[in-house]
Amino acid sequence: MTKYITVIGLEVHAELKTKTKAFCSCSTAFGSLPNTHVCPVCLGMPGALPVLNKQVVDFAIKAGLALNCDIQKYNKFDRKNYFYPDLSKNYQISQFDKPICLGGHIDIVVDGEHKRIGVTRIHMEEDAGKLNHSGATISTSDSSAVDYNRAGVPLIEIVSEPDMRSAAEARAYMENLKAILEYTDVCDCKMQEGSLRCDANISIMPEGAKEFGTRAEIKNLNSFRALERAINYEVERQKEVLEDGGHVVQETRTWDEANGVTLSMRSKEEAHDYRYFPEPDLVPVQLDDAWIERIRETLPELPAQRQARLMSEHGLPEYDASQIVSTKAMAEYFDEAVKTAKDSKAVSNWLLGDVSAYMNNEGITIADFKVTPAHLAELVNLIKDGVLSSKLAKKVFAEMLKEDEAPKALVKKLGLEQVSDEGAILKLVEETIAENPQSVADYKAGKDKAIGFLVGQIMKKSRGKANPGMVTKMLKEKMQ
Repeated sequence: MTKYITVIGLEVHAELKTKTKAFCSCSTAFGSLPNTHVCPVCLGMPGALPVLNKQVVDFAIKAGLALNCDIQKYNKFDRKNYFYPDLSKNYQISQFDKPICLGGHIDIVVDGEHKRIGVTRIHMEEDAGKLNHSGATISTSDSSAVDYNRAGVPLIEIVSEPDMRSAAEARAYMENLKAILEYTDVCDCKMQEGSLRCDANISIMPEGAKEFGTRAEIKNLNSFRALERAINYEVERQKEVLEDGGHVVQETRTWDEANGVTLSMRSKEEAHDYRYFPEPDLVPVQLDDAWIERIRETLPELPAQRQARLMSEHGLPEYDASQIVSTKAMAEYFDEAVKTAKDSKAVSNWLLGDVSAYMNNEGITIADFKVTPAHLAELVNLIKDGVLSSKLAKKVFAEMLKEDEAPKALVKKLGLEQVSDEGAILKLVEETIAENPQSVADYKAGKDKAIGFLVGQIMKKSRGKANPGMVTKMLKEKMQ
C-alpha cells in the first residue's frame, strides 16, 4: 500500500463575549426561547441598517495580538452571498480581502516534539442562526426548525495554515487556541454551547508528492474528541477511496458522533463562488497605533508565558506546567494555592492526580470544585510537616469533598494525626522485629524486599498513623 501524508487545516469560529450582537442591540445571551433575541437588523428585513459594535473590533484586535498576528490598520466588511435556511438575508456580513489580522502562529507540543502552526488570518463576521433537526443529525432528519437568536452574534474566524499532519497535532492546536481565547477573555469557549467550534479541512497525498490532495471539509466539530475522531476516520476513508482506484471528491461533510463516521452534505464544486462585494452599509474600519496599543496593554499573562513562569519560579516539569495552564481557571487555582503551600510540586501533583480524577468522574471543571485553594495548600502542608502520611491525606481529601471543613479540623475530628513520636515508633519497631525473625534474617542476607514487609506490619499496627519515613529509618538502624 502507498504511504500517505495527512494535511490538515482548521477554521475555528469563536463567538465573542459581547453583550449585544455585531450590528444591532439584540442580546447575545445563550439559552433563551427560540426567536426572542431578534430584530429587523439581524433578521435582514428590507431597509434595516447595521451599526458596528465597537467591542467586536477591540476583541478581534486582542485575539490577533495574542496569536502573534499583524493587525491591519485598514480593514473592511464584505457580503458573502449564499442561500441557506439559517441565513435569513441570504448573505453574511464578513471580511474577505481586507481582514483585521494577518499572519501569526501557535506553538504546540505533541509527543515531546515542538512545532509551530501558522495562522493565516483572523476576520470578523456575524454568526448565522441555528437549525434544530428532528433527527439525530441533518442527514437523518425529516425536518428542521430555525432559531434566529444566534443570527448576528459576533464571531472571529481563525484560519490556520495547512501545517498539521495528524489528528493529535490538530487537537493540540485547538486546545492551545482555546486556552489563549480563555485567557484573553474574548470568548467563553463553551464548546457544548457552540461558542467555539471548528471546521476541519482534511486531505492526503502520497509520500514524496509536491501537491496537496483533494480536501474534504468536516463542519461544526464542537469537542476535542469529535475533532480527533473525525480526522482519523476521514483520513482512513480517503485512503480507502484512493486504494480502490477512486478519486476523493471536494465536498462538505458532517460528523456523525453516534456512529463514528463522516457523512456527505453537499458538493464544494463552487466553493469560491460567494460573489463577495464590499458591504455598502458599513464604512471601512480605520485603526491607528493608539487604538492597537490600548488593546495591547490589556493583554494578560498568556498560557505560554505562564507555563514558563511556573517552570522557573516553582520548578515544575514542562508537562505539569502545560497541563496546569491549559485552562485559565486551573492556572489561577494553582497560583492561589501556592501562595501558602510549602511544596509547589505537591500542589501540582494533587491537581493533576486526585483533583482531576474527581472532576472527571463528576463531570465538573475546576470552577465547580468546592475545595478551596487555601484548603488544598493546608493539606499539602500537613503532609510536608509530617502530620499526615500520603495515605492518610487521601482519607482527609475524601472527607474534604463531602464537608466544607479545613483539613486540620478534619484530622482532629477523624483522629488521623500521624505518629512521629520516636518513643512510640521505637516500641512498634522492636515488637515487629521480635515477631518476625525470618524477615529480619532475610533483610540481613541482602533481600531488600523484606524491609517492605516489616514496614507494612508496623503501619498495620499503627492503623496507618506511624510516620513511614521514621519507621523505615529506625528499622534499618535496629537491624544493623
